[in-house]
Amino acid sequence: MLGWAFLMVMNLPAAGGEYAELRVIDAETKRGLPLVELTTVNELKFVTDNAGRIAFREPDLMGTEVFFSVRGHGYEAPKDGFGISGVRVTPKAGEVVEIPLKRMIVAHRLTRLTGEGKWRDTKLLGHPVPLADSPNPGQVAGQDSIQAAVYRGKVYWFWGDTNQIKYPLGLYRTAGATTAIPDGDISNGLPYDYFTDKTGFARAMMPLSERPEGVIWIFGVCAVADGKNGEKLIGHYSRRKGLNGELEQGIAVFDDDKNIFTVARQLPLDEKWRYPRGHPIIMEEGGQRWLMFGAAIPNIRVPATLAAVLDPAQYEAFACQFDKDGKPEWRWQKELPPTDSDKESKLLKAGKLRPEDARFTLVDANGKDRIVLHTGSVRWNDFRKKWVLVACRIGGQTSHLGEVWYAEADSPVGPFTPGVRVAMHDRQTFYNVGHHAFLDRDGGRTIYFEGTYTNDFSGNPYATPRYNYNQVMYRLDLAAPELKVIQGK
Repeated sequence: MLGWAFLMVMNLPAAGGEYAELRVIDAETKRGLPLVELTTVNELKFVTDNAGRIAFREPDLMGTEVFFSVRGHGYEAPKDGFGISGVRVTPKAGEVVEIPLKRMIVAHRLTRLTGEGKWRDTKLLGHPVPLADSPNPGQVAGQDSIQAAVYRGKVYWFWGDTNQIKYPLGLYRTAGATTAIPDGDISNGLPYDYFTDKTGFARAMMPLSERPEGVIWIFGVCAVADGKNGEKLIGHYSRRKGLNGELEQGIAVFDDDKNIFTVARQLPLDEKWRYPRGHPIIMEEGGQRWLMFGAAIPNIRVPATLAAVLDPAQYEAFACQFDKDGKPEWRWQKELPPTDSDKESKLLKAGKLRPEDARFTLVDANGKDRIVLHTGSVRWNDFRKKWVLVACRIGGQTSHLGEVWYAEADSPVGPFTPGVRVAMHDRQTFYNVGHHAFLDRDGGRTIYFEGTYTNDFSGNPYATPRYNYNQVMYRLDLAAPELKVIQGK
């Protein structure tokens, strides 16, 4: 992060002659910053596009000094003597005003991945878009909760509820797309090739047309070995009335000919843990390849074959049990449900578990704050030679579900080091976070993660235009000095 003494606003020639170009940049990298909100004193709000640009054309404000307060979700403008944070600029048609902001978080915000208008202001100002057009853009306005898996030479991407522009009700039976496995620059996003219907809008990836009631969400998507076909793409499906009221659940398998998920096994509604979830990993231990998964830290495993995934009797849960003397024992077993971050937090608060015996809650590296995890992922990292955790915190200080934390461990089930907050979203939600290891660069030193940005669950009625209910991607340098506090030398 860059230290500075003052903010320098620069006026330069612009490409779009009728507009003034306000460009918000990272003061250190000079890269344009998406998701920065500039607000005038009379509450006119403007939000930067993926290149950090705002095409500004307010008739009464052109050529006039204007004060903008800045809301940067981890990026800040300096405060004046009254403690007011913001910038004063004079927007003029045909000129660029550069507004550098100081990065206060460890991760770098890169781009919005989904939804329309990602480069809206860049286009209005006449600049080229630094990302190739998608073969089938899917007419997507908003998308919730990413699932991704490398399968048969491509990356398959799946999202939950998907909004469209032409009507308030969208697609609620999972949307999907593919891309090549990226090997170049991904900082500007990915050209998703959506599976679409005849209108061009994203189509259902699990239509289940014979049972039309309810939405269908798919979790725990991954490729597992199948003796007949080499590998199959699988996941857990849940047909439900909404957040509550499940109607049906089970294991879904991808039909490669029809490009849809179909029911492979239906599970009883009272089955609460013997199925894939979160962002799975495959790990070999004792000559056995395991599929491991959990909401954040993997706490359930099953042999990594299609036959085993379909057999609830083969699932094991990692649970904390206590011997006759009250000493905790962590072990894999088949009877009890898994211990997760929330359960562990309750054991700690009740005094049944000592802090040094904890595995699924983090301690803030800069204090004694206990971090309860909501959703996230654990991946092996070649650069650190560790399992690295990137997860959303529930009950954070800056937002209820808007903080992203990083930690490391020698085992995918911990115990994990103290955590470092690497991203935050002021009074907004950023949940269902996932680190995609197939996007790692520089031998694993540079990793990328994304999450769903929304005002849902935040208590904040304000929804950020275009960004709300969409995926935003960050880059994290695992050699960043802020992470040394948990990594040592």
